[in-house]
Amino acid sequence: MTGVLTTLIFYQLLMLGIGFWASKRNKDSEDYYLGGRNLGAAVAALSASASSSSAWSLLGVSGAAFAWGLPAIWLIPATLGGFLINWFLIAPRLSVQSREAGALTLTEFIAGPAGDPARLAMLRLGAGVILFSFTFYIAAQFQAAGTTFASVLNINQSTAIMIGAAVVLTYVWLGGFWAASVTDSVQGVLMAFSAILLPLLALHAVGGPGQLLDSLHSAQLSGYQLWTDQPSFPAALGFVLGLFGIGLGYPGQPHVVNRFMAIENARAIVNGRRIAIAWAIVIYTGMVLLGWCGRVLVENLGDGEQLLFVLATLLLPTVLAGVMVSAILSAIMSTADSQLLVAASSVSHDLQISKSKAGKGLARARWVVLMIGILAVILAIVFPDRIFNRVLFAWQALAAAFGPLLVVTLWRGPVRPAWRVAALSTGFLLTVILSWTIDSPGDWVERLVPLSIALGLAWAGASKPAD
Repeated sequence: MTGVLTTLIFYQLLMLGIGFWASKRNKDSEDYYLGGRNLGAAVAALSASASSSSAWSLLGVSGAAFAWGLPAIWLIPATLGGFLINWFLIAPRLSVQSREAGALTLTEFIAGPAGDPARLAMLRLGAGVILFSFTFYIAAQFQAAGTTFASVLNINQSTAIMIGAAVVLTYVWLGGFWAASVTDSVQGVLMAFSAILLPLLALHAVGGPGQLLDSLHSAQLSGYQLWTDQPSFPAALGFVLGLFGIGLGYPGQPHVVNRFMAIENARAIVNGRRIAIAWAIVIYTGMVLLGWCGRVLVENLGDGEQLLFVLATLLLPTVLAGVMVSAILSAIMSTADSQLLVAASSVSHDLQISKSKAGKGLARARWVVLMIGILAVILAIVFPDRIFNRVLFAWQALAAAFGPLLVVTLWRGPVRPAWRVAALSTGFLLTVILSWTIDSPGDWVERLVPLSIALGLAWAGASKPAD
């Protein structure tokens, strides 16, 4: 355990060092929020991928595969589909159009130009949605960080949550977008390494693919012999469509698409696309495979979301186990830092808290980062929840609020003011209401219905009015 702790401390110091380096590059708000729009292909691809995946990809997906069995295979095409949508349909147009509009945030881009009658309402609504959703989302990341630190350091969970949050808050406070992007790139590489090495070792320990399938089919557990674990075809279809709804939510994630607004040119998008899609295949295939192997190798594991840590200590020497623990923290931090930055930009930039000089605006943005971080820490400690559930709730709320509007704006042109407000608010509110009232196979109702209605409103609002 000493070796694991040493590796972990070294990793945290590296992240803080990057934050200090990045702090020297911030001259104005465009630097702090978008890195001066000079993001290269590799950094854009890895940082966008890592920040979109979060603790949900390493802990949540492996835990879901551990609990569900074969039905978890649908998570692979569902998430990969989201990467394809973002990099082929969203990135090329958003990079150009956001630059032409001079927009620094996703909310500012879809809010309309200065003087638009709905601009102020859109900025306020968008900021509210982001602050609400990201508080839940960041709380899930801090909770996962706390669980990891508690396991390694053998300390109280609440104390561990505060330690993990302090590291993330420090380097985002210092370095802004550059710190988030560069650290996310380092974290993305570490996550990919972990998603290759540990699942292959686990598969070898099980006895190979054939032995794994035999073990899963013979397991006396509900769902482990089935591909959807649903009692009827309509329920099975709903389960699959619900999981694909996760992928449809990718365009609505402000902390992901802001990388497309910051990427330097069209060539970087093409190269970044290849890196990002390869990364997604490695991560999600690896984590589903790890979850299946874990069911064979580990008995009496009460919380499947701790499987990666358990198998790392079981299958790896001490130093590599430390690398795996760092990979868990990588998934956590790569999302939390980006979300903190986007949340800060929503309050400080979109709501135009300060119309003063850039330096003062930068200071206010940093204080917003701190305040949101504190709220997320309180939520993680006082109201803990499963990472898989909490992340997807926030993910879908953002997806339905921003995704349809962004897609229609990029592909059909500006949406008329009243329809713009209706699409954002309806998508968000319906997601929250349905997630708290209806339990459907694969949660397809809360994922697809709000998205569809918001898309319909945005589409209708983009059409030209009759003469």
